[in-house]
Amino acid sequence: MASEQYDEQAVSPVIATVLLLAITVILSSMVYLMMTNVLLDTEKAAPQVTHSVKGLDNGHHVVKFVSIDQSLDPSSVQWRLIPMGGNMTDSVSGTVADEDVYGVVGANVTYHDRDAGYTVSAGDYFVINSEELGSDSGGWQFTVIDSVRNTVLIDTTLPAIE
Repeated sequence: MASEQYDEQAVSPVIATVLLLAITVILSSMVYLMMTNVLLDTEKAAPQVTHSVKGLDNGHHVVKFVSIDQSLDPSSVQWRLIPMGGNMTDSVSGTVADEDVYGVVGANVTYHDRDAGYTVSAGDYFVINSEELGSDSGGWQFTVIDSVRNTVLIDTTLPAIE
């Protein structure tokens, strides 16, 4: 039998070290790029909202989210009702998630979550007891703000109720 010799060395130690360094640099670069993209993508665009305002014969106004392109957390949505002339002492404000606002019957301003999903979404609406607040003559400013993005969602003047 003839003895055959095989060279069992795969690569030299220098080449192996260079390959390991190259793989490490490439992997760490990929992780860095993925993380920076994730961090940049976390800031969402401001919500696009359309709304309607209607004065009812019973002395109430209804302000409805007709469409909104993303659901919002109720605790981040604030509302404010400012009287004609901007007299801030008579203004009323709160957040959608307040226990005295979220669907409470008899409050001066109530928020109704139409789909009961505990989100602000299309179809949800505010009911304002305008007769009690004195805003039934119109001219009061109703503003809804997304406090996370500091964006005005609704800024409308309540019409007079006839």
